This record gives sequence, structure tokens and C-alpha cells, in this order.
Amino acid sequence: MDFRLTEEQRAWQLIARKFADEEISRISIARDTIAEPRETFDWEIICKGSRLGLRTLGVPKQWGGPGVDFTTQAIVMAELARGDSAIAKTFSQCWKWCHLIMDRCTPEQQERFLKPFMADDGFVLGGGITEPNAGSDNRLPPAIAPKSGLRLSAKCEGDEWVLNGEKCFIANANIGKLIFVFTRTNPDVAVRDGTTIFALPMPAQGVRVGKVFNKSGWRFYQNAELIFENARVPHCNLMGVLNGAMKHQGGKNAKFAELEYSANAVGVCDAAVDMAMKHAKTEKRGGRPLADQQVVQLQLAEMHMRTEALRSFMLRVATESDDEGNEHFAHSHFLMNFATEAIQRVCNLNQTIHGYADGRHRAGADKLVRDAIIWTHIAGDAVQRMKAVSFLLK
Repeated sequence: MDFRLTEEQRAWQLIARKFADEEISRISIARDTIAEPRETFDWEIICKGSRLGLRTLGVPKQWGGPGVDFTTQAIVMAELARGDSAIAKTFSQCWKWCHLIMDRCTPEQQERFLKPFMADDGFVLGGGITEPNAGSDNRLPPAIAPKSGLRLSAKCEGDEWVLNGEKCFIANANIGKLIFVFTRTNPDVAVRDGTTIFALPMPAQGVRVGKVFNKSGWRFYQNAELIFENARVPHCNLMGVLNGAMKHQGGKNAKFAELEYSANAVGVCDAAVDMAMKHAKTEKRGGRPLADQQVVQLQLAEMHMRTEALRSFMLRVATESDDEGNEHFAHSHFLMNFATEAIQRVCNLNQTIHGYADGRHRAGADKLVRDAIIWTHIAGDAVQRMKAVSFLLK
């Protein structure tokens, strides 16, 4: 495959790199060390990035967005994540749901949702799937439990739907202006056959934000509870097909998730490699520069190797994602698992090179390790993703 960048891709890469170097990196550690999880978020950095087109990168040109391809989105994600992984995810979270709008919404819904999104630099999107008793089983429901999965109920009353239940770990739940809520519209069938998506403008009557989760990593990125108590959503906000939320998963939204996380991981690995290289060149141990010590050289070599392997795999999947005729689902799942292993190994090696064994706190290296832990439990789990080999056996 030819991974040479086009002029447009290179231009977006430079915009994202400059923004990460000059704006994101400047606030990353400070925001991470704030104790109160609600206060780690910073609207100023989001609005600055939005004015550069980074919030609306996933919007097609006909709606006023850049309309860039998956490869460009992946490149931009990696550059932003080099500055801060959680801030990068806040931007790409908006691209993710823009893809859903284009895949599932009617033209009338697209206009109703995208116009205010494009007009407001502080308009961020979120999606509500996970619940206290339903997480990864939404992606791969157990055969022995056909009614497993999400339970947030949605019952039709006239031209409205009444929602009751709870969501947890919902991205941007406490700051988002439009949340896409996955509901159980038929509780008598398996989750794949009885789930419907509703678009919910926030704030909404009957919906309240519960606790904002105090995470060890990705502290800037907001995750919160949403509690639904007879919340009413108009029928015109039903997205796609009734009971079809998990059955009709084609389009760009279906191709985005694993690529998004993997591109973010590339940026974190780049940050860890840069940090380790600078430390090795400037720090001495035992009277010798770290860079002269063979064990450190081997650790740096492994960090580079894993990072470049991940970058190549990510670009392959991004290229396949841009091929409308290519169903690359197995590769994307394998990529996500490889990204999980690579980011954690690379960040742990960076921490080792910084001498974590002596017990001293090193904010930068420590933060990367805590952010990398997130990959263990996002987008399902490793066992589920490895079952994607079934796509290759058909």
C-alpha cells in the first residue's frame, strides 16, 4: 500500500501538529492533575480547536464541514493525541457521531442536528450505550442469555417515547448538547433485535446527570451517569429503523470506532517515544548518559519498533476504510487489540527508562501509563475482538 500523504492530508496534519504543540501540550499536565473530574475539562481548548475545523472534521462538505476521508481523520487524531490523548478523544468523539448522523438520519434530521452543531464552537456530541449491568455484552450478547444487554426502556405513547433507566460512563454526558441514546424498545427479544437509537438534545426534562466519573486516565475526557425518569423524546428523533440500532451497522460509523482508538494510540506512543528519547539523551545514571547504556538502547529500539508497526497497521486499516467496497472488520478488530498491547508496552517502557523503580513521581511518564490503561476496557474487550476471525472464515 502507498501511505504517502496527499497535499490535503499533509495540510491537516500540520494544523493538528501545530495545535498539539502550541496549545494542547501546554495545558495537558495541568488539566490532568485537577482533583475534581468535572473541572478537568476546558472549553477554551475545544473552542480554539473548533475554529481550526478540528471539532467538525467528520462533517461532509455539503453541510459545511471539511469532508475528509478516514485516513486524514486518523492522521489528525494521532497528531492531537501526541499532545494529549483525552483532548484528542473529545474532538474525535464528535466525528464519530457525525458519521452516525449521516448514516442513520433522514435529510430533515441531518439539517436539524448538523446546523446547530456547525454554528456553535461549544457544541459537542455524545453517545449513551453502556449501563451498570450492560457493557461489552451489547457487542457480543451471550448465546445463553438472549435478553442480556442494555435495559434503558423506551415505550411509545402517542407521538412520543418515554424513557426510563440509567446509563453510565457516557462520553460528554455532562457537557454534550446532543446525546445519541441506545434504548430497549422491545425487551422481549435479544438486544440486537430490540434496540433503537434516539437523538436527545440536552438539557432535557426528565434526564439528569449523575456522578462524573473520577478516572485514573483520560481525566480531561468527561464520562458521567445519565438518569432517565419519564423522559419524553419526540418520535421525530428516532434514528434509523425501529429496533434496528444494532442490526444495521453499515456505513462510516461502523468503520470508525476501532480506527479512532488505534490512531489515538499511535499519538500516545509517539509522545512516549519522544519523551523517552529526550530523557535518555539528557539524564545520567551511574555516571553515564542513559543513551549509552545497552539496556536503555534496547528499550528505545522496542518502543520505536512497536510504534512504527502500529502506525503501519493503522494506516492500512484507514486505507481499507476509505475503500467503500472493502469490508475490513476483522482487520480493524485485530488492529484494536494490537494497539492495546502496543500502547501499554511502549508507555511502560517509557516509565521504566524514566526510573520509576526509584519511586519518584514523574508526571509526564506517569500520565501516559494511566491513559494507556484505558485501552484495556474500551470498545469491548480483547477476547470479543479476537472472535472477529469469524469474518475471515466465511
